[in-house]
Order: sequence, then C-alpha cells, then structure tokens
Amino acid sequence: MAIEKFKYDNQLTKCFAYATLVWGLTAMLIGLTAAFEILWPQVDLGLEWLTFGRLRPLHTNAAIFAFVGNGIFTAIYYSTPRLLKTPMWSPKLGKINFWGWQLVIVLAAITLPLGITTSKEYAELEWPIDILITIVWVVFGLNLIMTMVHRRTKHIYVAIWFYIATFVTVAVLHLGNSMELPVSFFKSYSLYAGASDALVQWWYGHNAVAFFLTTPMLGLMYYFVPKVSNRPIYSYKLSIIHFWSLIFLYIWAGPHHLLYQALPDWAQALGVTFSVALIAPSWGGMINGLLTLRGAWDKVKEDPILKLFVVGVTAYGMSTFEGPMLSLKTVNAISHFTDWTIAHVHVGTLGWNGMLIFGMLYWLVPRIFNTKLYSVSLANIHFWLATLGLLFFVIPLYFAGFTQALMWKEFTADGYLQYPNFLDTYLNIRPMHMWRALGGTLYLTGAIIAVINIVKTVKSGTFVRFEEDEAEVEVAHNAEDKGWLGHRTLEGKPLAFTFWVLIVIIIGGLVEFIPQFIQVSNKIETEEGYAIQKPYTPLELAGRDIYISEGCYNCHSQMIRPFRSEVERYGDYSKPGEYIYDHPFQWGSRRTGPDLFREGEKGGKQNRPNAWHYEHLMNPRKTNVQSIMPAYPWMATKDIDMDIIPAKIRAMQTLGVPYPDGYDKIAVEKLKAQAKVIGDDLRASGIKVDDNKQIIALIAYLQRLGSDRSGTNDVDKYISLK
Repeated sequence: MAIEKFKYDNQLTKCFAYATLVWGLTAMLIGLTAAFEILWPQVDLGLEWLTFGRLRPLHTNAAIFAFVGNGIFTAIYYSTPRLLKTPMWSPKLGKINFWGWQLVIVLAAITLPLGITTSKEYAELEWPIDILITIVWVVFGLNLIMTMVHRRTKHIYVAIWFYIATFVTVAVLHLGNSMELPVSFFKSYSLYAGASDALVQWWYGHNAVAFFLTTPMLGLMYYFVPKVSNRPIYSYKLSIIHFWSLIFLYIWAGPHHLLYQALPDWAQALGVTFSVALIAPSWGGMINGLLTLRGAWDKVKEDPILKLFVVGVTAYGMSTFEGPMLSLKTVNAISHFTDWTIAHVHVGTLGWNGMLIFGMLYWLVPRIFNTKLYSVSLANIHFWLATLGLLFFVIPLYFAGFTQALMWKEFTADGYLQYPNFLDTYLNIRPMHMWRALGGTLYLTGAIIAVINIVKTVKSGTFVRFEEDEAEVEVAHNAEDKGWLGHRTLEGKPLAFTFWVLIVIIIGGLVEFIPQFIQVSNKIETEEGYAIQKPYTPLELAGRDIYISEGCYNCHSQMIRPFRSEVERYGDYSKPGEYIYDHPFQWGSRRTGPDLFREGEKGGKQNRPNAWHYEHLMNPRKTNVQSIMPAYPWMATKDIDMDIIPAKIRAMQTLGVPYPDGYDKIAVEKLKAQAKVIGDDLRASGIKVDDNKQIIALIAYLQRLGSDRSGTNDVDKYISLK
C-alpha cells in the first residue's frame, strides 16, 4: 500500500488556545464583578454599562461562547487532523473561523453593555451579529465536513462524532431561535410570541448547554483523556450507545425549564420524560471517561492534568444527575427561580468545562512549543484552588436555593405569608452569596496562575508550526469491518453520518413545535376568566424595550405559577392568553427580585403610584434601604427615541398585533398623550420630569403589567386601539 506524507498546521490551535485564556479570564472577572454587585450594588459605580442587568448576559456569553467556545475550537483544530490523518481541508476557512469568532465576541462585548439585546438567554445578540455567527459557523462546519471527506482513515473516531453533532445541532438551534424581524440596525423583535417564544427559546437554551457545552466537551474527553493517560477508551460499544441516545434524547428536554408555567401540559410532560431518560446516556459517557483511567490511578495522583480531568468528568456526572432530578415537577417546584439552578449551571461550567479545558491546555501547549510544562507545582496549586473555588461557589448556593424556596412558600398558622416582603429572603441568603463570591475569587485566582504557568511554558519553548505524519492512502476505502451493529460502515461514510445526526436531532423539536404552533395559529380560545392580552400602547412598547435593554429580565420574572404561595404574593396565576403579543416573552429564569407580572394591576397586589416607581428607579435604597437593585438615574435625563416608534408599530403589525391600519402615523401623538398623563401625575407629586424621558415610558410599562386581566387599564381613558 502507498504511504503518503503530510503535515499538521498548529497555527490555529495556538491562536485559539491564546484566545481561550484571554477570554476565560475576562468572563470570570465579569462574573465575579456581577457577584459582588448582588452584594453591593454600588460596585457598578453608577455607570449605565456596568449594572448587573447589563453584565449578566455579557458574563454568560463570554463564559459560553468566548471561553468554552475558543477552548472547543482549540481541541477540534488539534485533534481532528490527527484523528483523520489529514490536514484541515482549508487553512483559509480556518482563519475566517478564528477571526470571525473573535469579531463576534468583540461585538458582543460592545453591544451587551450598551443595552443592545434581544433578552433571549444565551441568544441575546442582535440580528446583524446573528447573521455573522451563522456565516462563521457554516465556515467551520464546511471545513470540518470536507476534512472528513478527505481523510486517510477508514473510520471516524468517536470524538469526531461529537464534533459533527455539535456543528449540525448548533446550526439548527441558532437558525430556529434567531428568527426575528429587524426594526433597525440595533433592534429586532422575535417572530414568535408568548408561550411559543418560550418553548422555542428553551429548546434552544437547554440544547445550547447540551450541544455547545456538552457534546464538543465529550469529544474533547474522548480524545484527550486516552492521550494523557496513554490508555484506550474503555468501551467502543458504550460510546455508540452513549452518542446516539444522548443526541436523540437531549433535544426533547427543553420544556423542563417551563414547568408549572403557561405551556401546554403535554409539552411539559415530554420535557420531564426525556429529561429523566437522559441520565442513562449521560452517565454512560461519564463511566466511559472515568473507566478509561482504570489501572492508571497512581498516575492520577501525580499528574495535575489527569486530576483536572477526573474532577471535570465527575462534575459532568454530577450535573447530569442533577439535571434530570431538577426536571421532576416536585423538585422543580422548589428549585425553579432560585439559586439552586445557578449552582447547577456552575457545576457544569466551572467543573466540567473549565477543568477539562485547562487540563487540555496544560497537555497541549508544551507539545506545540516543544517543551515541558513550566511548573507542575503551579498546576497542582491551580487544581486545588479551582476545586475549592468550585465547592465554595456551589455549595452555599444550594443552601441559598433551599432557603429561598422554603421562605417563599412559608405560611403562618393563620394562613398568611410568613415573609410577604421579598427582600426578607435575600437578607437570609446574603451570607451564602458572600461565600459564592469567595469561591469565584479562588477559581479566578487559580485561572490567573494557570495563565502565568502557560505563558512561562510558551516562553521556554519554540513554536512548532508544522508536524509531519504519514498514513496509507487506501485505508479509507476498506470497509470490510462492519463493527458493532454495522456502525463501522456508517463511520466510513461521514456525509451519511452527518445526515443521520440531523434526522435524529430534529425529531424532538418537530414533535414539540408543530402542535404548539397549530394551537397558536388557531388562536387561543376565550373562556370565562381567561385573559386575552391587549396590544401595548406606543409608550408601553417603548417602556418594554427599555426594560429589556436594562436587563431587568435577569432578576425579575413575569410568570406567576399556580402555587398558593405565588398567587398570595403576586396575584392570579399566569394564562397563555396574556402573552400572545409579547415579542419576545419575558417569563424569566431567576428571581433576584419579585415577580412583576401583576405589578400594574389596579386594585390588585401592588397598586403602587407612579411616584413610587420613579423614586424606586432613581434610587432603590430610598424606597427600601436594604434593596440590592441598581439605580437608574440616567433614565430621567435620556430621551425616548420617538423616531423609531412608527417602525416598531409597523413591525408589530407584521407580527400579527392588531393595531388598526395607519396607527403608525399617529403612534407618536398617542405616546405623547399618555406620557403627559404620567408626567402630570409625577409633577403633582412634586417630581420634576419631562414627558419625553425614558423613565416615563418604563413607568408606563410597569403600570400596564397585569392590568389586562382586571379590565381596568387606565390608558383606555386616553388612547384607543380601535
């Protein structure tokens, strides 16, 4: 057989590794800043772009797409050529992938602090950046697939399977969830509304965790754990079962984020069922990873890289046990909206993702720089700081989550809420948040030590850009070995493999979406006591967009579940018909502050005057000295953007909101009329403010919330939609 020689190019691996370290420190620093802002909101220094609502989406995007994303590309561009015995198909596409991805990250770092956001978790970036992401992702996928086509191996190894699943599924998720109608270069509205938007978002949100933070990391595990331990993967058969069952089951699980909420019961039941089933393939992967190290435990004791891998894979097992448990309705009734979910997420990101990425870099960087790791002792110090930091981070948040849930649900012997003031809960969990901040500090300190260690390693060696290798040309065409259940044959056909991955992952989404969208297209039936939403007035729509821009959704939910405690605290539970014109939905996933869905209900649970909202937004400590909410003084000086109002109305009409024909031409006039009413009321209370300021619009939106159901929407007195 002919032997062909070729070279691997390490340039992209090096670039992505550097980016991983830079963005990793950035993401952790932003997250730590946000953690301290919850303790002391003054940490934002009164700067608009530094508030918790602006930083939180920046932190999540930086952690997921900048830190882990660059780490994934580091692993893929190093392992794929070596597994397929061929250089990457196109170095030019690789460069576009690298620089395009860094551009996406930089644009996110600019736009999110400026309040340019869609508010859809992990998909907050606006439509021009979404298009750029699509282009970069297609470039990456084309390079990956064509490299597989030109491989010199008969089969594609299990790590490549997970890389394929990552490309295909993230592409489907991104395109499906990013369907939006542009209003301007910096503003768009989701094509979906209310319950449908929530279903699509958490189909994306859950599976962004599954197919961006999990499947490529499993590919990393299947390549680097055997490499570092110098042992074969434990079980080929288990890897087949693990892969196909995981990608099939994962895609169904999104609705478990919406239990007890305004979503059909059948969708919730599917989410629970498939989430519980996920524990089997997830633990199959964990077992395959850990048992690969059988017989190598003495080496684990000495090698900090393997220790990082062991803790990382164990964290994967713990988080994938906890996920199905949290999807059980009885458990979810306790955990949802609490810090328990935050702890769960960080077991995955700090434990599973962080530990594996740092372990990979410790092993990989010395090899591409033809040297040894600068300091094993520093790597061991990093390991212990990271492990202790993880524990100090998540364990207090577990206690905080239980404390929140129990206090929210506690009643007195006379049947009243024991803790009617939401802030009472926070005062009890504040010490846990201090421990969380300490844990984050330890983890960041360990990461800084890791960067120093790797920089010293780089300086001690010489970069080896090209590595030579050789392989038999004919091997790729030999398909006699069909393997277990014929899977070897499929492994020899990468295009067919990719096609079947697409089929497997798309089934769950179609089954969940089609009935939901048919129901919406037939309109929601009106029943006695069943609320149907009114369209927002132009001023309320402007206020809603300001609410989104400031990131208020990061702390406040707008979804009252049918629990006695929530109905007593916030008002009547939420109905699907009350969200049919919400583009996008604002149900939230965490309550650092109270639910706001009935905030404006007249005669209801809140009924706060306009002056209270003004003072609360200008300085929350004035209405409650212990408040942890940021202040928003700039809202009293920044003008409402009147020029974009007609375009927003036209966009809403396109999306099916029943504004009358020609309403866009009088929308600004209507906005000014409603703003004057609120402004006059504030001035009558001794507050001097102009009618055209953003704070007027936000107050209008807050006072609107929940008023549809009561039928006492005051704006009917001076605005007509018919």
